[in-house]
Amino acid sequence: MTGSGKGLTYADAGVDIDAGNSLVERIKPAAAATARPGVMSGLGGFGALFDLKAAGYADPVLVAATDGVGTKLKIAIETGVVSTIGIDLVAMCVNDLVCQGAEPLFFLDYFATGKLETEIAAQIIEGIAEGCRRSGAALIGGETAEMPGMYAPGDFDLAGFAVGAMERGKALPQDVAEGDVLLGLASDGVHSNGYSLVRRVVDLAGLGWSEAPPFEAEAPTLGAALLVPTRLYVRPALASMRAGRVHALAHITGGGLTENLPRVLPEGLGAEIDLGTWSLPPVFTWLAEAGGIGESELLKTFNSGIGMVVVTAADSAETVAATLVAAGETVHRIGHVVVGHGVRYSGRLG
Repeated sequence: MTGSGKGLTYADAGVDIDAGNSLVERIKPAAAATARPGVMSGLGGFGALFDLKAAGYADPVLVAATDGVGTKLKIAIETGVVSTIGIDLVAMCVNDLVCQGAEPLFFLDYFATGKLETEIAAQIIEGIAEGCRRSGAALIGGETAEMPGMYAPGDFDLAGFAVGAMERGKALPQDVAEGDVLLGLASDGVHSNGYSLVRRVVDLAGLGWSEAPPFEAEAPTLGAALLVPTRLYVRPALASMRAGRVHALAHITGGGLTENLPRVLPEGLGAEIDLGTWSLPPVFTWLAEAGGIGESELLKTFNSGIGMVVVTAADSAETVAATLVAAGETVHRIGHVVVGHGVRYSGRLG
């Protein structure tokens, strides 16, 4: 090729390789802080290595999960508060993994944006590292994609990928039976599901993210109250599995109790839940009132205050509950397994 004058560069096309390199250097300490037995390499390679034997497994079965945080991202983008959205990303993946009976081992993230802003990206990925640290998973890699023209200015997208392991024969659900007790673990608010409806209610109410929350909340603004990150249940759940006969775990995400609990129940068995055994958190009371959302819709769209359900043998229920409380969880005995199908409710949310 011949010619004179200055040729185009990748930076001219809108991709800043130097910014990407700077980001990698910025996040290395956060990723290093998540190191755990089994990690063999850090950030920067073409792939990441993990030694299952060094992690303590004799005959492991791998479990993988991937997820995102949905339109909760829009609130983070519009408020500029991005430091905790990474915790949501990790939680959505590792809370699913533990429901299979697996211990999360490592995590990878995908962050895509139109123009890389190093400080914003660093805050997001440092949040991911914090979620990994809290759940015992190592952040061993990821991808930062700068794609001009694909995203509006300031927009970004996130996806997460988690891999865990368990010894062969330890998979959940297992041995779920009629009479098993359902222990509900309290959520930390809306978590990461139903935000298209949340945003619609906020719009109908004519509210802005910087206004005071129209419900009881510790956060000073509505945006901050709705960005409280998804609770990480991994360590308490693993402790409960060691404490007693845990037969199943159900992460209450999109679909709520109505659709998620049946996923861990065998054919011929259903669940009976007493809605009066816990108090509906204020954020859900407000959403229901402001949006005219009926109880059945609330229960199949949101977690409604219960973020994880532990299904345990009746004679282990007290021990398992005590273990969960000791691990920092608020535990409600919400019902039991019955002959039938689906979820039957009694009482009223309130």
